[in-house]
Amino acid sequence: MSSLKALLPTSFIVLLCLLIPFSAFSATSAAKENGYEAFSALPTYWTPSLSPDGTKIAFVQNVEQEEAFSMLATFDLKKGEKHYLLRSDNERVKINWYNWVNNERLVVSARYETRRGTTKVHDTRLLSIKFDGEGGAFNLVEWERIKRRAGNPSHVPQFHDDVIDWLPNDPDHILIAIDAEVLGLPSVYKVNVNDGGVRRLIRGKKRIRDWLTDQQHNVRIGVSLDFDSGEREVLLKEDDGWRTLFSYNAMTEKGEYPAGFAKDPNILFFKGYKGDYRALYTLNLTTNERTEIYADDGYDVNGGLIYSPVTNDAIGVRHNGRFYWDERYVALQNGIDAGLPDYDNTLVSFSDDEQTYIVYAESDTLPGAYLLGNREQGTLDLLFEQYAQIDSTVLSEHELVEYEARDGIKIEAYLTLPKGKGPFPTIIHPHGGPGARDFSGFDYWTAYFTSKGYAVLRPNFRGSRGYGYSFAQSQMKGWGLAMQDDITDAANWMVKQGYAEQDNMCIVGASYGGYAALMATVKTPELFQCAVSFAGVSSLKHLVIHSRRFMNNEFVKNQIGDDYDDLEARSPYYNAKSIKTPILLVHGDEDRIVPPLHSRYMADELEDYDKVFKYVELESGDHHLSIQRNRHIFFKEMDAFLEQYLKPAKTNATTLSVSGAQ
Repeated sequence: MSSLKALLPTSFIVLLCLLIPFSAFSATSAAKENGYEAFSALPTYWTPSLSPDGTKIAFVQNVEQEEAFSMLATFDLKKGEKHYLLRSDNERVKINWYNWVNNERLVVSARYETRRGTTKVHDTRLLSIKFDGEGGAFNLVEWERIKRRAGNPSHVPQFHDDVIDWLPNDPDHILIAIDAEVLGLPSVYKVNVNDGGVRRLIRGKKRIRDWLTDQQHNVRIGVSLDFDSGEREVLLKEDDGWRTLFSYNAMTEKGEYPAGFAKDPNILFFKGYKGDYRALYTLNLTTNERTEIYADDGYDVNGGLIYSPVTNDAIGVRHNGRFYWDERYVALQNGIDAGLPDYDNTLVSFSDDEQTYIVYAESDTLPGAYLLGNREQGTLDLLFEQYAQIDSTVLSEHELVEYEARDGIKIEAYLTLPKGKGPFPTIIHPHGGPGARDFSGFDYWTAYFTSKGYAVLRPNFRGSRGYGYSFAQSQMKGWGLAMQDDITDAANWMVKQGYAEQDNMCIVGASYGGYAALMATVKTPELFQCAVSFAGVSSLKHLVIHSRRFMNNEFVKNQIGDDYDDLEARSPYYNAKSIKTPILLVHGDEDRIVPPLHSRYMADELEDYDKVFKYVELESGDHHLSIQRNRHIFFKEMDAFLEQYLKPAKTNATTLSVSGAQ
């Protein structure tokens, strides 16, 4: 059990509480009577992970009773013992991630809300704790120890959780990068996970923002970035000097980025471009020979490398799930897929001997489940279900479709139709980012919409990642322009295909998707019957002004623009007078990504012009609906709002009559 006093200022200590006995709560709450609550519940279990010897599992469990909270827990597979280590109410402090450092101990990243001057930000801290909670947790990166070496005691680093190497061959230590000396210029430190002892290995230099080790755990690569100019270099450490492997402008050029080393320390994997699409290559550091490893025609190769704990070599890449080039893993994956043919199955955790593993299985209509596999015994057993309360029979499969935008560009989208026959009341659901994208698989927003009888279209509009450099770069200074037109064209396509009716569609989005929902009410005031914006951007000008407080200000201006007249023209806030569409605005009052002023200002403007809207501000709410009560509140408001403005699907029954009846 841990009081975590080393983690936070005194005022924050109460926010992460001591453990409570397992008997004090049930593993999952009962399914709710109200339809939306089954979908607005946080997943019951989150990211289970095996200890190196495969005898224990760590996981986060979300509990909903009178008060909702999350627990970091472990389970001993041999002894059948549960241990609850840390508890968070997800308000001011959250369990960010965790990792086994050896068979007895975990390292945990905690994210909490703080200020730098007047600017609200997130800080992170690293905790170390035994798997059974014995001795409690302690702050792994103790600032008092580091600042004596740093020479800058007035500067406290914002992020303490950048682990660059877990040192599996040295279970007592890890390597971290932390900007202890100069803001934004991290040095590399070796940290003892048992007592927090630290030793600096490399002092920050050459504007290096990221460090990379090889498979022998030597620091070999530094990636520099000039935040003002955008110039980037990938530097190789050679004896006492540095050799430039790649150099380019990160704002305006495609460039290359290191992905990791092979077991051979002379072979570096990197992502580069094959024409317009990112592919995976290797670079021989001795001969400078480049070899293509994997490309996906028409798509970028995304995701990091996958390493085998047995061979210590790269065996695949996380691309749209997993892609393996190691035949041992191909055979294992094929065997799992044969046993679970109706699901997308992803290997998420392995013991060091690869005999024990965890699989995550899901489909469009099956909320995710985790299974424990044992290769020696040939077994695969259910561990956890993420959303056991959801009735999968009410869900629908997604269809990958393609529509043509007004200028001829082909846009991919995911179409999900409810049970029955259309046309249906319809939700156009643009994703956030905008440098993100939608995929197939279970999505709790889409599942909720279709369970209500709404058709859903999720367009991967211009600016979405994964569709090549040119497609992604079209978001630069493009918010509200062709990106927005792609969403309009998606709605019109739904009508043309007969899935929707012109007067029975709403647009719903979060973050950038919230901006797109609001901008739709400006550019196409007659198209949608309602709009829902969660944590949406309303003023591009304020977005750019706010970015002045951060080091990447020039990158923001490159993305959004800096001509205030143009920014106002592309901002819903400055065009509220023309809005005719009823709007639901919801925002967390502690959102550090899109500050709540965006929705507050928008609400004020809508009120001044006597528009139809409702504004709901979520107490302690963040950008990700992390707090259970807030997720329920948002879905409750959205549920009522959509029912008010969307008409149910027309029945397909035939009206019977008797000829000649009086």
